Amino acid sequence: MVKFEKFRLKNGLRVLVHRDKTTPLAVTNLMYNVGARDESPDKTGFAHLFEHLMFGGSVNIPLFDRPLEEAGGSNNAFTSNDITNYYITLPSDNLETAFWLESDRMLGLAFSEKSLNVQKHVVCEEFRQSYLNQPYGDAWLCLMPLAYKVHPYRWPTIGADIAHIENAQMKDVKAFFNKFYYPANAILVVAGNVNVNKVKTLAEKWFGPIPPGKDYARDLPKEPAQTESRYRTIESKVPFNALYKVFHMCDRMDKNYYASDILSGILSNGKSSRLYNILVKEKKLFSELHAYLSGSLENGLFVISGKLIKGVKMKTAEKALNNELDKIKSRSVHKQEMAKVKNKMEAALQFSDMNLLARALNLAIFELLGDAEMVNEEMHRYLSVTDKQVREMANTILLPSNCSTLYYYPIKKT
Repeated sequence: MVKFEKFRLKNGLRVLVHRDKTTPLAVTNLMYNVGARDESPDKTGFAHLFEHLMFGGSVNIPLFDRPLEEAGGSNNAFTSNDITNYYITLPSDNLETAFWLESDRMLGLAFSEKSLNVQKHVVCEEFRQSYLNQPYGDAWLCLMPLAYKVHPYRWPTIGADIAHIENAQMKDVKAFFNKFYYPANAILVVAGNVNVNKVKTLAEKWFGPIPPGKDYARDLPKEPAQTESRYRTIESKVPFNALYKVFHMCDRMDKNYYASDILSGILSNGKSSRLYNILVKEKKLFSELHAYLSGSLENGLFVISGKLIKGVKMKTAEKALNNELDKIKSRSVHKQEMAKVKNKMEAALQFSDMNLLARALNLAIFELLGDAEMVNEEMHRYLSVTDKQVREMANTILLPSNCSTLYYYPIKKT
């Protein structure tokens, strides 16, 4: 049970406090309700760019890391298609340092051409190394626009085109910041050996004076239901054939999300899972094979991806995979199989709860989804999933007409 208290400042900032007296540390997790889905199609990658720019210092604090390191702290951030998240860990006695730093860059981020050019270069290099020059790195650059035709999930967090970051102008960057990075569009979670009244005082002191900003009403286009199979074939400098299949599924708050996650676990959670046992270990068609959910807040993807053993034909591997998917749609899941997957998920949730930062992050995510209290209902929702629900999801999701397939081949030798 993760206990917490919640309050809201007049400027709209939501603050959650989780007290844990067993640790000498404190964590601040500041989540902005902005991700790659909020970008313009011709200016993608901006949310990820801001993940980097926010470490470039503020008007009053040019070197963000130095005072934090002097206070014994560390920090990092990440961006997804849905959110941008910044977190700081430090001794609880130095908690005010985190409030000072986070509030100052929310109020007055330092916009300089030098900082912008440096971070543009960093992001572009990341784009090249992780997506363009990495084996199979461009798979998602191909898959997303294949699966999504209307919704902005059709480009990954890094962006659709490296040129969008290369050509980013200061006026565009400032406009993006002013549109999304303000108190009413953020959630602050403070966890650790902290006092609730002290957190309220610090929140009012450091974040209270910041203007609330103009409310952003998200109105994204709804992705139409996919009604026919989609395919794409690419060749690149990779060692082995790879197969990717993505199926549209429900959003994160849908009651069917948990059955879908259990389904992915039955297919590929561990070396005793179906796909590993039959297609990797027994038939030796794949060297690795994974099934997982994209975890998107809006309607996401059920993903199956694997690399083929050298010499195995793509049609042979795909046919065998489809046969296994047909089996789970038509046959009951063994009780032992369900129990094994649920036990693994329960253990993962319990392990996550041992981590202070993970608790803070989960509280922020569920508060964004509508109610932070749901963090304490996750385990029950997974354990309540039935065999019937898993089969229903298999028959709803794993349909050829709902599937986008990417065939990834090594470049043919001439």
